[in-house]
Amino acid sequence: MESFWEIIFSNIRYSNWSTILNWGWYVFIIDIPRFLILEIIVLFVTFRNRFLSKDKWERAHTRMMREYPLVTVLVPGHNEGRHLHKMVVSMQRQTYKNIEIIVVDDGSTDNTGIIGRSFEKKGFITKFLRSEIRGGKASAANLGLKYSKGKFIVHIDADSSLDNDAIEKSLLPFYVYKNVGGVGGNLMVRNDEDSLTSTMQYLEYQQSISISRIVLSSLGIYKIISGAFGVFPRKVLERVGGWDVGPGLDGDLTVKIRKIGYNIHFEQNAICNTHVPVAWDKLAKQRLRWSRSLVRFRLRKHYDIWIPNKNFRWSNFFAFFENVFFGLVLDITWMIYMLRIIIENPEFLLFWLPLKYLVYLLLYFMQFIVCLVIVKNKKKYLSKIIYVPLYPLYMGYFMRIVRTIAYFDELFFYDSYKDPWNPQKTSKKAREFGA
Repeated sequence: MESFWEIIFSNIRYSNWSTILNWGWYVFIIDIPRFLILEIIVLFVTFRNRFLSKDKWERAHTRMMREYPLVTVLVPGHNEGRHLHKMVVSMQRQTYKNIEIIVVDDGSTDNTGIIGRSFEKKGFITKFLRSEIRGGKASAANLGLKYSKGKFIVHIDADSSLDNDAIEKSLLPFYVYKNVGGVGGNLMVRNDEDSLTSTMQYLEYQQSISISRIVLSSLGIYKIISGAFGVFPRKVLERVGGWDVGPGLDGDLTVKIRKIGYNIHFEQNAICNTHVPVAWDKLAKQRLRWSRSLVRFRLRKHYDIWIPNKNFRWSNFFAFFENVFFGLVLDITWMIYMLRIIIENPEFLLFWLPLKYLVYLLLYFMQFIVCLVIVKNKKKYLSKIIYVPLYPLYMGYFMRIVRTIAYFDELFFYDSYKDPWNPQKTSKKAREFGA
């Protein structure tokens, strides 16, 4: 009697390839060219150009150290007392020393206040601010901005810590390129050993998030500076009015900066180590929040990006198009197409799902090899290779289902305004003003 895999490969061998292309066209026409061919080409060109411009970067470093501007490290947080020590230690180890640290406690109910005031008294941080009533992350960040003195503002999450040279590396693009309004740092998962959930996110941050942002930055359509680690000229933040209310405020801020004519850069050598959810339900809640912001900000608040006018920029249009098409449109298309197969040709799934899994497994293994060339800690990254066979399931089903649910929630029910991540009073006002 034939085994399961013998049946599968037999079906693949003798199947009608016109049927496969009819149902799986996007894999061969969109995903493989985009995630493999385009990425490899752009990465090669990017690192080649970086190598050839070493002298330019060295001269920029000399100018930066000659100027030696004050940098404000702004750390807003709610109930983050247990993470403050790691953050402070990473600041003390920075190679760039002209920094002030402002921690803003957004109405915490844990020991953040006690720890923050203790750190301020001992001189570990420059200023500790506290809002007795929780106003949300945007409110806390704007309060810290008001008291800051630095030429550049480094915004980090309280549960993040930076590599020793991260601030120095993140400032360099402002001295290398012209008209830079923000620089995003490269995020790495620091609690990757805590659970399978965090291990899969470790791979995702390396293979999907980091690589994707290098490519998008090189193409001039990098669209989101993560709130975990971003650097902005103070004058730019003041010009756009700081952070607006709501989940997804980091992407919203990035769009506001792009809309007034500034460029956004991703610096892969500026490393931030961040804490990620260790349980599947908490990860799902986080990604529901992230994905709802696509609809809220890309389709509603900043709808003018799509309309040709005197302020129209093709780079902003394509940044939005890439995000909406590969996120919203293809995810909803995938859901509809899966339902069609189940209704019209259910037997096709017997070999299409295994074939699709094998194709994506090969794709992700090739991405893994590309990342292995780039990543700093190769030994640690290589140890995760045993988890790559789970990656097609993680990205192709878990993440896709979560994103699709988030899109429908936001399109029809405006769920981002109900998210407890942000206080309801501020979410209510944000919805009234269309923010």
